Amino acid sequence: MELLAPAGSLEKLKAAVLFGADAVYLAGKTYGLRAFSDNFDLEEMKEGIAFAHGHGAKAYVTVNIYARNQDLAGLPDYLKELAEVQADSVVVSDPGVFRLVRQTIPGMPVHISTQANTTNWQAAAFWQELGASRVVLARELAAGDILTIHQQLPQLELEVFVHGAMCMSYSGRCLISNYLTGRDANQGACAQPCRWNYRLVEEKRPGEYYPLLEDERGSYIFNSKDLCLLEQIPLLHQAGVCSLKVEGRMKSVHYVASVIKIYREALDAYAADPENWQIRREWLQELDRISHREYTTGFFLGDDPGSQDAKINLGDNTSGKNHDFLGLVLDYDWEQKRVLLEQRNRFQEGDLLEFVPPQGPSFTVNVAGMTDEEGNPVTAAPHPQQRLYLPFSSAVAPWTMIRRG
Repeated sequence: MELLAPAGSLEKLKAAVLFGADAVYLAGKTYGLRAFSDNFDLEEMKEGIAFAHGHGAKAYVTVNIYARNQDLAGLPDYLKELAEVQADSVVVSDPGVFRLVRQTIPGMPVHISTQANTTNWQAAAFWQELGASRVVLARELAAGDILTIHQQLPQLELEVFVHGAMCMSYSGRCLISNYLTGRDANQGACAQPCRWNYRLVEEKRPGEYYPLLEDERGSYIFNSKDLCLLEQIPLLHQAGVCSLKVEGRMKSVHYVASVIKIYREALDAYAADPENWQIRREWLQELDRISHREYTTGFFLGDDPGSQDAKINLGDNTSGKNHDFLGLVLDYDWEQKRVLLEQRNRFQEGDLLEFVPPQGPSFTVNVAGMTDEEGNPVTAAPHPQQRLYLPFSSAVAPWTMIRRG
């Protein structure tokens, strides 16, 4: 099964690939559904796709807005540019955009976005007959639903979200943001009002607000938990899923790298010995250390209350975390036995740091003997993204993450 990672920026793309993703999905500055992510201009996209290909990974570009008439004018030229930078597929949800893709770049593989809310095998067959090579299934489907689609259409690739934030609306087709803020979720500008807190007001008593008792600040009645299907890898495989998709183009490089590394290890362990595969405690502990809301299996295990956890996070709308991301290793100086690192959050002499390499186990080091790039001793990084040297007797791989130990 393919491990598919979010790439909200060039840095996140590179981290995802180095930490184990088989493929990444990204967007240009227009036509995608994450308008507030950094996203990619054409040169960055060209560099990112070349980097992915150079490391044996694929790159899919999202063109999944629900287009208005005014969006169509520049779309054919943009699609030709995606073919020129050698994108491996485009991800679409709008039938009109799909039609333009087939007309403009007919050789380009097309993936159907989850925004198209494909929930049955006839709908999947519709897209396959039109030429789609893959369908990203609606998040509302249980394992049995997915298996039925696979059995009916064994040649169609099926992609499923397995980890990350969940939209409370049907397949992400939400109108609340547009109604309350004028920012259209289906144009990539969602304000996430589902994460706000709400109180109840009775129709004939305007101005009288009643708490719903889950929280003294109100109730987060639309606020879903975060999805986590790590423990369901065997069932995902049995259901015929070919690609496991991690959500998070708006998340940090630390989030993307950490989640991808865990799923990579779990998938490799399953591939090596599927009969005896078991979830490892350290994988779940690591996922708990990453910024997240309480985890849920979403709809994947069906609607049986005995097998399904609650999906709504009624207590609050925040993401908890137990590790501070402090920086990245840029290079190792073999001659002087030291690492060059780029600081992202403050740390100082005497702190215990955890180093998490792209492959292999993490390790801890006490900070001592730091210098700046000019060789001046420093006790703490004076400003964000300061580059520092730290003595190290053995080599450390570039892109190793640094966290508070």
